[in-house]
Amino acid sequence: MGNKYKLLIMKISSFLKGFRFLHILVYVLLIGVMYASMYSNIKPEKLDIELLDISNQTIRSPITKEDIDLTKKRQEEARQAVEDVYSLRTEYAKNRVDLVISIFDSVSEVNQELEQEYEQKQQESSGTYNTEGETTDSSVQGPTTEEKLNRLKQKLPTEIISELPDSLLTNLLNASPDQLLRAKDATVTAVHNIMKTRISDEELQQAKNKVEEELKLSSVNSSLKSAVVELAKYSIIPNVYLDFVQTEEKRQQAAESVETVKILAGQIIVEEGYIVSKEVYRQLKLVGLLESDNSVKPYIGISFLIVLLISIIIYYFNSLIPKNRQRNMYILLYGIIFSITIVLMKTISLFQQIEYSEIGFIVPVAMGPLLVKLLINERIAIMTSVIFAICGSIIYNEGITGSFNFSVGIYYMFAGIAGVLFLSQHNRRAKILQAGLFVSVVNVIFLLSVLLLKNAQFTDLETGSYIVMAVVSGVVGSVLTIGLLPFFEAGFGILSTMKLIELSNPNHPLLRKILTETPGTYHHSVMVANLAEAACESIGADGLLARVGCYYHDIGKTKRPHFFIENQLNIDNPHDKISPQLSKNIIVAHATDGADYLRKHKLPQEIVDIAEQHHGTTLLKYFFHKAKQQGETDISEDDFRYPGPKAQSKEAAIVGIADSVEAAVRSLTNPNTEKIETLVKSIIAERLQDGQLNECDLTLKELEQVSVSLCETLKGIFHSRIEYPEITRQKVKEA
Repeated sequence: MGNKYKLLIMKISSFLKGFRFLHILVYVLLIGVMYASMYSNIKPEKLDIELLDISNQTIRSPITKEDIDLTKKRQEEARQAVEDVYSLRTEYAKNRVDLVISIFDSVSEVNQELEQEYEQKQQESSGTYNTEGETTDSSVQGPTTEEKLNRLKQKLPTEIISELPDSLLTNLLNASPDQLLRAKDATVTAVHNIMKTRISDEELQQAKNKVEEELKLSSVNSSLKSAVVELAKYSIIPNVYLDFVQTEEKRQQAAESVETVKILAGQIIVEEGYIVSKEVYRQLKLVGLLESDNSVKPYIGISFLIVLLISIIIYYFNSLIPKNRQRNMYILLYGIIFSITIVLMKTISLFQQIEYSEIGFIVPVAMGPLLVKLLINERIAIMTSVIFAICGSIIYNEGITGSFNFSVGIYYMFAGIAGVLFLSQHNRRAKILQAGLFVSVVNVIFLLSVLLLKNAQFTDLETGSYIVMAVVSGVVGSVLTIGLLPFFEAGFGILSTMKLIELSNPNHPLLRKILTETPGTYHHSVMVANLAEAACESIGADGLLARVGCYYHDIGKTKRPHFFIENQLNIDNPHDKISPQLSKNIIVAHATDGADYLRKHKLPQEIVDIAEQHHGTTLLKYFFHKAKQQGETDISEDDFRYPGPKAQSKEAAIVGIADSVEAAVRSLTNPNTEKIETLVKSIIAERLQDGQLNECDLTLKELEQVSVSLCETLKGIFHSRIEYPEITRQKVKEA
């Protein structure tokens, strides 16, 4: 049953690796998961409520919206509250005084004119003779009151004549010059004093009464007082008038000073149990709580956000995951981890329905970035932490103002990044739980900072619940990571960094087998590992994979250890006693035997491939030439080549080059820089000409970088040493 299950897994894995459009399906899956998880949180709330209903809940505004109608209403109220502006016309006082003076002057002129005419008539009448030549002594009558009045009316404007009674003018005309002068001065003074003050239409009668009182106390002749009072009262008019320009300016200023009325996001529109009045209903409609079916803006916005996030994911995978690392499988793995984390977020968010909106702090969000870091790539894990933060801030926006819960979002980002950075320094399976504890500490610190920044009063129970959720989030995240990691590694055949580090442990049974049974091979493998790791890292390949692959690449030699020269210590070479053909079979078999041995012990396929491919189909020159020297003429090079396959990856190719270089340099008697460089370049050129690198994607430029790296590492290993005095004296003594 187990073999059938493994066979099924292998078939599925093989199909997925070769499925051309798998990555597109995964990206579509990610889009669907993100949209489905955030849909309900961005969907505009629709209230089933009517005018004058009793609200069964406290309704808050979901957005900030300007209330244009109420703003206009308040501006109009501010305009109406501004009183009319009246301006004092100072020129009116002078005009009315001039009017009084001109009336008195006209009266004086009429009296003077008529007096002169009377005197002239008298003179003319006194010099008149009769027919006998005698003078006539008839007296000339003076001007009558009617004549004076008529003459005065000719001098005064019609409107004044129509306003002033004849009795007033007659009294003035009949007054003596002295009386008229005193009356004039008193009237002018009184009119001037009263007209200097502000007189509105409502205050006009009061002003006329004041001028009357003032003139009654004057020294004007009693016969003239009534006429003077009446003339003064006629002269008093309103001197303040409505200033339309200033009034409008002040009203405009008052309207502009009114602040724009806004319904703020989170503002209570109506509380539970209160009636939905006409004004409340209007506000509900204004913020879109009654017409949400027609609003597509939130859906467009979330679509743009998801497209942006998925574009970032695509960019990171295309730039950080090489195609030869089975990119499709990594994308599928990422899609599953991402979906599990988002679904976990959404499931826990459903508890917001019980009025506990802070439940988001308990989500073990660090699980996703930790798994991505361990199984795929550290930079992708950090990017994933940011994406989870954005999605979480929308998923947990229940009961908060706006579309994003920034506290939860930043909390998720810190949790994910903290776990990833911790494991980057402690990349072992045993450290995952410690990473969870580290995340818990970061979570607690962040939540305490949020509580302190809010400057609100929290009970000990509330504070304790926050701390418990922070600790649970980190610990559960690490536990889930430990639990899920083996399933992903086995199900996807993923060779994680942590797995490689565990395989490199010298206490691993297979490495102990190599060390105890073939110590020379073990030393050789360690040397090759140093060379291969540095060379791989110089071109951006997986240096750790190359190192671990080197540790196991010659494990097939443990089957017949003494047939390999590095293990022939103080013994004869057994190849001297057997035929070249048999020697070839024994030597060639170590690659296939090693691959079979590694498969039997269920080591990762990448390690098996390196053991099987590190020699490719190279020629065993020594035994080939030995066979020819022994007279075997019917042999060909193909008979003395390794069975292959050729290197399929950069790591396998570089391990093969490093293996040959280490063995060749070790055979040099006095290795120096020039010899090492020549040897390395010749080995790489030979492999290139022999077609051993045709099936991997190493470029000529990368091969040049590999050559430089190998030379530098070898120079460090085979550097010249100082001969100590004790050694020198011993050599002299021996000589």
